[in-house]
Amino acid sequence: MVQNAPGRAHREGISMIELADMFPDEDTARAWLEGVRWPDGASCPDCGSRSVSAVSSGKPMPWRCRDCRRHFSVRTGTVMAHSRIPLRKWVWAVYLSATNLKGVSSMKLHRDLKISQKSAWFMAHRIREAMASDGGFLSGPVEVDETYIGGREKNKPLSQRRRPGRAKRGPAGKAMVVGVKDRGTGEIRTRAIERGITGKLRGFVEEHTEPGATVYSDEARAYVGLRYIGYQHKAVHHAAGQYVDEQAHVNGMESFWAMLKRGYHGTFHHFSAKHLQRYADEFATRQGLRELDTIDLMATIAARMIGRRLTYAQLTN
Repeated sequence: MVQNAPGRAHREGISMIELADMFPDEDTARAWLEGVRWPDGASCPDCGSRSVSAVSSGKPMPWRCRDCRRHFSVRTGTVMAHSRIPLRKWVWAVYLSATNLKGVSSMKLHRDLKISQKSAWFMAHRIREAMASDGGFLSGPVEVDETYIGGREKNKPLSQRRRPGRAKRGPAGKAMVVGVKDRGTGEIRTRAIERGITGKLRGFVEEHTEPGATVYSDEARAYVGLRYIGYQHKAVHHAAGQYVDEQAHVNGMESFWAMLKRGYHGTFHHFSAKHLQRYADEFATRQGLRELDTIDLMATIAARMIGRRLTYAQLTN
C-alpha cells in the first residue's frame, strides 16, 4: 500500500464501534481465535492429531481428540490456559494493548473490561508474555543503544535516595535497558541488564545480530570490541555533540526509548525491576509491528500466545 499521509495513517484501523460489531458475543470471539490458531481446521494441541470432533454441549471443552481422547479448547497450551475470563474480553484486551502506543494500564483494563484489577494485571502480563521476541538474528544494519529507567532521585524520600540529603541527577539508582533495532525490518530487541558489565552489552549484540552485520552505536566503550569479532562497527560521539555521521546514528533507538519513557511516565508511572523486561518486550513488539493493519496486528499477538504459558505463581514469585 502506498503511503500518502504522515505517520502511520496509511494503515487500516478498527474503531471501538467496529470491534464491538465484529465480536458481539463469545462465539464470534472464539471463532476468530480458532481461525488464527487453526486456519486449516482444529487439531489436538497434545498429540497434533486432526481427527477431532466438536463437543455439542461445549463441556468440559469444545473439542475432543479421537486419538488421545483428550478434550481441548483454543485456550489450551496458550497464555489463556485456565483463565475464566471470557474470550471476548481477551480479544478486547489484545486490541487495547495493540492500539495504545504508550501501553494500557491494568486499571484501564479493569474499568473497560469490568474485571478485577488483579485479573487485569495478570491478563496484561500474559499478553506481554505473548509479545516477547522469539529470538533469531537481525541481519542489519542495526542500531544499539542503552537507556535508564527509574524515578528522579529528588522525587524520592530522603531515606531511599542513593545519597541521603542530595537529589543526584543522572542514571544513579535507575535500571539499564539495552536495545538493538534492525533498520531494514524495524524489529527491536531489548534486555534489562546489569549496569557497567561490558561483556553483557557486547554479548547482547552478538546474541541478536547476524555475524558480519553493520552495527551503529554511540561512543560507549562496551561496543569498541565489536570490530574485533567480525562486526562492521561505526560510532557517533554524543559527548562531543556529534549525533549523525553519514549513516552512523542511533536515532531509531532514541525514538523508541522516547516512546518507552512516555509510557513509563504517562501510563504506568513505574516499572518494577522484576517486570521491566516484560514492559520493554511489549513496547518493542508493538513498535516493530506498527506497519500492520490493526486486525493483522491483533492476529499476530494472538498467534504468539500459542505455546507460551505464564502462571500467577511464576509472575509473583
